[in-house]
Amino acid sequence: MIIILKKIIDKYNLDIRGVLHIGAHYGQEYKDYSEQGIKNMIFFEPIANSYKKLLENVPNNKCIKTYNLALGNKVEDKIMYCAEMNQGQSNSLLKPYLHEIYSPAIAFNDREIVQVERLDNIKFDRKLFNMINIDVQGYELEVFKGAVKTLKSIDVIYSEVNFEELYVGCVHVEDLDAFLGKFGFVRILTDSSPKSWGDALYLKY
Repeated sequence: MIIILKKIIDKYNLDIRGVLHIGAHYGQEYKDYSEQGIKNMIFFEPIANSYKKLLENVPNNKCIKTYNLALGNKVEDKIMYCAEMNQGQSNSLLKPYLHEIYSPAIAFNDREIVQVERLDNIKFDRKLFNMINIDVQGYELEVFKGAVKTLKSIDVIYSEVNFEELYVGCVHVEDLDAFLGKFGFVRILTDSSPKSWGDALYLKY
């Protein structure tokens, strides 16, 4: 997370009951969630090796669940474009485009077939979760299209956003703004220091 969780909780007086973390990687944010008193967490990570490390980094208890899944708007098996250079943090269901020009050292030499599910199809008590943290390398809009029912119980969205076509067909920030705006979300904070992409905070009003 580029924007520090504690700072946004304090600044906007957020009461976060639980987090749905989509694109969890190794579960690096688990410590931040715990330190802020967030007990309910669900982590989604589709890549097999990353998921194994995720299981090593988060505890196994009734308040924390993990799924070896990608999320989208269609139930299917799909190719993930994978790069080992940065431990897979640039992996995407979308084919790399400008990413390969801006970061030529990160080569997408591998592929992995992953299972894609709709968030609205996942069974859990939605009253316990009011924040989404999503980092899926340009696939955010497809995830939210498959989560329209879940969005009704969400108050806070922390999302990676794109200002250029780093991946073929990736959603641009203005289109994400428009879609989430239909559900009452407003982008109130953006950190785009890399210029082509960044992180954004959306709150429901």
